[in-house]
Amino acid sequence: MERRNRSIEALQELRYIDSLDPEQRAESLRNWVEVNLSQKSIEDFDLELTDLNNLSELFYKNISFLKQHRKNMKHQIDNHKKIREFLK
Repeated sequence: MERRNRSIEALQELRYIDSLDPEQRAESLRNWVEVNLSQKSIEDFDLELTDLNNLSELFYKNISFLKQHRKNMKHQIDNHKKIREFLK
């Protein structure tokens, strides 16, 4: 029962994180992974099939988001480097 409650709580937190703005979302996802997956495996989640489907959709959606966020951050860093070089 405790494992199920922890799994449902993690899923609800991931749903909430999905609604945040990009900067908060990226940081919250990092924290979520550290709390929920660093010491435990995804196989330890005890969810019903519909909840597992929701979790997998959120996983893939957030993986895509993080890839895009990384590209955006890299682009911003490159622009800052160019501006610094120009100002020298």
